[in-house]
Amino acid sequence: MTLSKLERRNKIKVRIRSKILGTAERPRMTVYRSNKQISVQLINDKEGKTLVSASSLEKEIASQKVTKTEQAALVGKAIAEKARTAGIEAVIFDRNGYLYHGRVKQLADAAREAGLKF
Repeated sequence: MTLSKLERRNKIKVRIRSKILGTAERPRMTVYRSNKQISVQLINDKEGKTLVSASSLEKEIASQKVTKTEQAALVGKAIAEKARTAGIEAVIFDRNGYLYHGRVKQLADAAREAGLKF
């Protein structure tokens, strides 16, 4: 029996989430990627609250005519800047079952370059 892409991703997602937990000092940085957009949140799992979020639907990013990978890099920079203003320097990266490749990798690299540690 072969798994569909969604079933495979959910299986990976559950395996990853069983091992990582975000705190107020070091929140979980989770990525959601659809066919057209990408978004990222910094989550404190102990309180169940989203501390900071960034998305490709934000006006500054959506107004630019760029490719989806360049869009992911802009979202990575935006989340790093918002995290810095919220006093967050280090995060735990949660790729949410997606392969660390393409847009997910681009977002992570841009966030690292902008000063986020993970």
